[in-house]
Amino acid sequence: MLAALALAVVVLALGLIFAANNQVGPSSTTQTTAVSSTTQTTSTTVSLPGSYGLWPTYHRDASRTGFDPSGGPLTSVIPGWVSPSLDGEVYAEPLLAAGMLVAATENNTVFALNDSNGQIIWKRHLGAPVPRSDLPCGNIDPTGITGTPVIDFTAQTVYVVGFLRTDHQHWLFAIDLKTGDVKFSRVVDPPGGDPLVEQQRGALSLSKGVLYVPYGGLYGDCGKYHGWVVGTPANITSRVFAYQVPTGRGGGIWAPSGAAVGAGGDLLVSTGNSFASSVFDYGDSVIRLSPSLQLLDWFAPSNWVALNNGDTDLGSVGPSLLGPDLVFQIGKDGNGYLLNRTHLGGVGGQLFTSGVCGSAYGGNAYAPPYLYVPCTDGLVALKVNLGPNPSFSVSWKGPSFRAGPPIVARGAVWVLDVDSGNLNAFNATDGQLIFSHSVGSTVRFATPSEGDGRVFVAAGTRILSFILA
Repeated sequence: MLAALALAVVVLALGLIFAANNQVGPSSTTQTTAVSSTTQTTSTTVSLPGSYGLWPTYHRDASRTGFDPSGGPLTSVIPGWVSPSLDGEVYAEPLLAAGMLVAATENNTVFALNDSNGQIIWKRHLGAPVPRSDLPCGNIDPTGITGTPVIDFTAQTVYVVGFLRTDHQHWLFAIDLKTGDVKFSRVVDPPGGDPLVEQQRGALSLSKGVLYVPYGGLYGDCGKYHGWVVGTPANITSRVFAYQVPTGRGGGIWAPSGAAVGAGGDLLVSTGNSFASSVFDYGDSVIRLSPSLQLLDWFAPSNWVALNNGDTDLGSVGPSLLGPDLVFQIGKDGNGYLLNRTHLGGVGGQLFTSGVCGSAYGGNAYAPPYLYVPCTDGLVALKVNLGPNPSFSVSWKGPSFRAGPPIVARGAVWVLDVDSGNLNAFNATDGQLIFSHSVGSTVRFATPSEGDGRVFVAAGTRILSFILA
């Protein structure tokens, strides 16, 4: 069955990082403010016993493996509770901590649900979202909370970024996990960027007390947008610092999985197309950044010009960390690349490359030795060789459907068919279909989460649970 993997939990100590070392200095326009007067809470506090499962960030850990190694083989799946209808569509992955499932909507509301029965424990509305009519392009209406939040379980805090119509800016909110009260909030837009053309779709990351927020352009590539990563220490007094992808325009960091963070704190992000055709400008690249967001290293395929010209984003999927030294990257053209994490290789410097599928979007899952890739023509399982000459080969491929980002739990790969609305579970080693159940309409990059003996999935404005045995 699946190889064992040590439990990866986000290190949640608060700390400081010095803006003097950053690519972009602290913004003079950064604000710290209390939450708006329209914010409401609807519930009482709950206790936080330590025996519950944790799924505190996109795909469970900072490396974005999407793998829970605990529990025995799957023997049965039973549909569980269905939540009340929430107040907006859920694009972010539901997160789990202390028996609570945290879900965020495009109406800028954060809900905490009891993970055993789906009842609402508390909810917090953060302000009116931005309607599509206020933006020059895009395909989400309205836009509120799109990127997956992150939970600091030790600090009992949920960090979430919402897009507010009151000032058309992106705000970071620190929300008490127990009560839903807002501890603090601040603007986290890229310094000098235009919030109306920068979309916060990628998942937030928390590493060594620092929050990282990625940005890319809107659907339609309108305006003078860039890829950005904004960093801010997770406390009330600190200002933001940032890295901008140095394109003339474009190079968005928009994959839903966001940045993958290594054990040393370095970040790996992938970019979409820029509009350069002669001078390389870090569009369609994998970029490694220091914790202070200094550029350390990069990789781009040798055909980066063609990828730019064809809007064939390498960054339609975020990077995957495979052990301490290897990175996997795939994009819209379906070609997979293995890279040396500490020496990404520049243009054409990959360790290994091979075609995987027609096109890939979202985020991968990794349960050694298998890497699971969400393709538009089905889920693909790659067997990865981590030896001195690393490589991968296709182990199995599921039936043809447009796959959302997968996760792995209880010896099964869980993945949404985003067209039919079916949640599918495949045997992780041989690809045999174990379970399939309709959840209804889902958004393009919806991905399940898992814990406390259940799988959870967002379907439109509802959360559904499935009981594992």
